[in-house]
Amino acid sequence: MSDQVEDKHLFMMCPSLNVNAMRELPVGFHVRFCREDELDTWKAMQFNSPEEATEYDDFMTDFFNQVYRPKGDLFFQSCVFVCDEQDKPVGTCFLWKAYNQIWTVHWYKVLKEYEGKGIGRALLSYVMQSLPENEYPVFLHTHPESFRAIKLYSDFGFKLLTDSVIGSRPNDLKECLPILKKSMRKEHFEKLEFAEAPPHFLDVVQSSKVHEF
Repeated sequence: MSDQVEDKHLFMMCPSLNVNAMRELPVGFHVRFCREDELDTWKAMQFNSPEEATEYDDFMTDFFNQVYRPKGDLFFQSCVFVCDEQDKPVGTCFLWKAYNQIWTVHWYKVLKEYEGKGIGRALLSYVMQSLPENEYPVFLHTHPESFRAIKLYSDFGFKLLTDSVIGSRPNDLKECLPILKKSMRKEHFEKLEFAEAPPHFLDVVQSSKVHEF
């Protein structure tokens, strides 16, 4: 994908969890929390090469310091790793109460060499079902290059938000739909659903200059 595509913003909301989308982890994998000595591992996991991880290390550090560090150990009590039989982290994701008010999906990622094994669906299942039904909706921020993840989010009940602005960021849905249509399988694209953001969510996101998700 070009840098122009990567710079496009999309936002999604899950009003309620579609339990039919959930799956268990494949045999040989397990879930645990990220340890304090694994922070650099977590930061690097978000990128597809060591060079890219190095390039964005300052960004990840700043995000951690702004969003997570003020909450003490809550990050390490929230951030989930999927690990292989050697306890090596191969995927990560967690829920975070952004601005102390809205639940959001943070940093969903499976290492490229482990994609296509059902790990991502199982990881998202684990994370999403950890939240009581009365705590929904859940929100997330993504990009059109993550069209495979968008398909998965859609399976779980996420809908693309149609509002033109979310906080201080543009919502580039109009520009992204042709990209998604070209990238996704026809039947997956046609199942995408759309919704307007709740007013409370828009007010909360607008209340801070910090992007907490």
